[in-house]
Amino acid sequence: MFEHPSDRVDLRSDTITQPTPLMREAMASAIVGDDVFGEDPTVIELQERMASIMGKEAGLMVPSGTMANAIAIRTHTQPGDEIITEEHSHIYVYEAGGFAALSGCSVALVPSERGIMAAEAVKAKIRKPSECSSHYPNGSLVCIENTSNRGGGTFYPQSVTDEIAQVARQSDCSVHLDGARIFNAAVASGMDPARIVRDCDTVSICISKGLGAPVGGVLVGSREVIDQAHRWRKTFGGGMRQAGIIAAAGLYALEHNRDRLSDDHARARALASGLQGIAGLKVDLESVQTNMIYLRTESPASEFVDKAAARGIDFLALGPNLLRLVTHLHITDDDIEKTINAFEN
Repeated sequence: MFEHPSDRVDLRSDTITQPTPLMREAMASAIVGDDVFGEDPTVIELQERMASIMGKEAGLMVPSGTMANAIAIRTHTQPGDEIITEEHSHIYVYEAGGFAALSGCSVALVPSERGIMAAEAVKAKIRKPSECSSHYPNGSLVCIENTSNRGGGTFYPQSVTDEIAQVARQSDCSVHLDGARIFNAAVASGMDPARIVRDCDTVSICISKGLGAPVGGVLVGSREVIDQAHRWRKTFGGGMRQAGIIAAAGLYALEHNRDRLSDDHARARALASGLQGIAGLKVDLESVQTNMIYLRTESPASEFVDKAAARGIDFLALGPNLLRLVTHLHITDDDIEKTINAFEN
């Protein structure tokens, strides 16, 4: 069973999931060591397994996906450089200005369609000092988010990712993929994760979102880049000791929770379809490609949140007239029906 005892339907995020009993057993029985000394065998196994899945040489376990992104940015850039990313990306909107505070970088924001950047739009935002008598910063890193959170959970067509990577190479930029939900993208697109990220220098993956582990993430890339990233993990305070307890949950999730992501996607589509046509709501069905539903509201979004909460259903208002609902492994078909009924009545 993926459900856990609760009298509420919690659609706020796929980060709220609880470890299942079998995942807890795997955590409790994990063989551990001191990971700061590189001696935790379960951490090593997770790092190697994730790197292998992504077709990369090495991996580095970190406390969070946000730290994975921060480490990647610091590894690829120098203070005064500029990163290029989508205008509503997680790196720009939800990571507390870490690119500036921790790496000393400015940011060039790329407009998009449903969170998906076009290669030509990326190219137009890359600036180099040589273009303007050293007035410009050095655009040195292109960041892609796949799936795109604020795009509605959309995933990149492979051809677009390939084109962006080509533009980056031509402009002497590295490519980092914020793959917090990369397995959602892989399941929805039917693509091998390694093919999706083939031309990316680094990839950050959350194990605490759709995969259902309680905490953590992994950054993957070449051995050389991950060796450099290891230093920045220490600098940022991300070294952990007997972290195999966390890594064991990630290994369990990779074995048991990847294929079932399609269930989350199906329930998200069912929910979006059920909400379509309800007075006062606007649903962009084309953006419901994975496990997220964004709703535009005519009246204040907070009113919908309060009304649903009183009926035992939780979701987020991300703007005055914007709601987000996220499906995950604790959401059942009955929960979808309850949510639709809460909006209708």
